[in-house]
Order: sequence, then C-alpha cells, then structure tokens
Amino acid sequence: MTPSVPPSAFDALDRANSDLVLIVDDVPDNLALLHDALDESGYTVLVATSGESALARAAQARPDIVLLDAIMPGMDGFEVARRLKADPATRHIPIVFMTGLTETEHLVAALGAGATDYVTKPIKPKEVLARMNVHLQGARQARQEASQAGQARNALDAFGYASITVRAGDGRLMWQTPLARELLDRWFGTAAPVTPGPVLDWLRGHVMDGPPTIEPPRLAFEQGASRLTVRLHRQIGDSEEGGDWLLVMREVSDAAVIEAMRLSFALTAREAEVLYWVVKGKINRDIADILGSSPATVKKHLERILAKLGVETRTAAAGMAMNRIAQLHPQFEG
Repeated sequence: MTPSVPPSAFDALDRANSDLVLIVDDVPDNLALLHDALDESGYTVLVATSGESALARAAQARPDIVLLDAIMPGMDGFEVARRLKADPATRHIPIVFMTGLTETEHLVAALGAGATDYVTKPIKPKEVLARMNVHLQGARQARQEASQAGQARNALDAFGYASITVRAGDGRLMWQTPLARELLDRWFGTAAPVTPGPVLDWLRGHVMDGPPTIEPPRLAFEQGASRLTVRLHRQIGDSEEGGDWLLVMREVSDAAVIEAMRLSFALTAREAEVLYWVVKGKINRDIADILGSSPATVKKHLERILAKLGVETRTAAAGMAMNRIAQLHPQFEG
C-alpha cells in the first residue's frame, strides 16, 4: 500500500489537480484495497484507523470526501459522522459509509448521522469510485458557488456595502463581512451569532413566514447625518429550514452633502444643517431636537436661509437644495 500523506504535508497538497479522500477503517486489508484503487484513479488519499485519528485528520486536511467504516472499536463511524457534521469546518464534507450492516435500522442510522450515501461490504472498488464521483461533483459545485459568493461579498465590502447571512430557521446571524461586523457593533452593539432585534423583526415581518413576491421595502436607521440601510438581496440555499437570507447593509454619511449646501448657498454651518433636515422633511420642532436647540432658534435660521436662497417657503428652499444636491451628490436619498 502506498504510504499515506503525513500531517506535515497537509498544507502542500495540490487540491486543484486532485481530490483528497480520507478513508477510515480499522482493517488494514480494506484500507489497502481502497487506497490502491483510488491512487490509481488519480485521487490523493489519507487514511485513519480509528475515530479519533479520523477527526484529527479531517480537521487538519479538510478532505473532499470521507469513506467511513461504520463499525470500529472505540468511537464508531456513526459518532465520527455526527461530530464531523457538528463542526462548521467539516460539516460540508460528503460522507460515504462502508458497512456490512444491511438491516434497515442500521442504514437509517447511518443517514441520520449525516451520511450522504453508503456502500455495503465486501467493498467493490468500482462501485465506490462511481458513488464518490457523483458526490464529489456536487461538492465541487458547492465549493465553487461558495467561492464566487465570497468574492462577491468581499467586493461589496470594498464599495461600502456590507453583507450578512441570517438563517431563516432560527434567525441566527451565520456569516458577516468585516465591514458588517463593524457596522453591527457601532449601530446596534451586537455581534454574531446575534441578529439585531430590529433587523430580525423586519426580516420576519416580510420574508420568514414565506418567500416574498417582491423585494420588501428597505429598513433604514438614522444617527445624525448618518444613515444605515438594510435590504434583502436574495435567499441562499433551499434546505428544509429555508436556507439563509443574504442582507446587504450600507452606511451613508451626508456630511459631504451638508458641506456642499453650505458652500453652494453661502450658509453658515448651522444653517446648512437646518436646510439638510428641511430637505429630509423634518419640522422645526424635530430639527430642534436633533440639533439640540430650540424651535425658535431653528425658525430664525430658516428665515435667514430663505432670504439667502431668495425664496419664501421651506418647500421652495427644499426644492432648490435638492436640485443642487442632485447635481453634486446624485447618490443622496432625500
């Protein structure tokens, strides 16, 4: 039998040109038979003769598929499978059970432990290769889709769009980009796996009770001149629990818009802030609360703004400001 790959060489395995198979069996003859057949077919092969060593090698090498003996001394294959599926780092790996147990309850137990498929002993290498090929094709496609999704999400981060995934079944935050982690902490004081309450309520209200027929309205939060928007991008996966929901968040600070209004209309800094909130549709009392002043002071600022813009109403002032903003900051959402 060809020597197995030593743990020190795990990082050097050429995963682009050869799928990595982990065979777990306590019988040397079974290992030799499968190892030789897989090696001749171009696979890179690792072997383990116990449940404990199987878990260690799977954690280190992240094989593309596991061929797992059901009955072994100590930790049996059923427990190995359950532990592999419980670990987020290995749960995606297809597991093919090798078993001499043909009773229905044993096969059901294998599938219940997380097996993708099973073959019965005595092992027929050609049958194993045929079954493996089917499951490896599915695994390759899943890895490619995950890689493409990861690249797309990183690109979103680069352009200021942070993304998270929320599991539909229980509302847990399953994945986030670095920018999303920063935004969630700053805006809500939360961290994975906790989905912020307002976001979860919005998501449940629009999509968790069933697939949306149209994209739900965006969720928006404001802190001063900064705004955070959350929108539903798409559903990922179609598991019995509904898969995951991909949400895209974006933070926009309108400080540049306020500065543009100040320069365009020769306003003071406070007048520009007042005009900003007028454009946002706020009344004087609300603007006073936001800016920490009194409604009377806001009224005086607004009178000076109307005079400088040469208009008589706040509606006309807002319209003039919006026209100028549309020229300088077309991305602004009033």
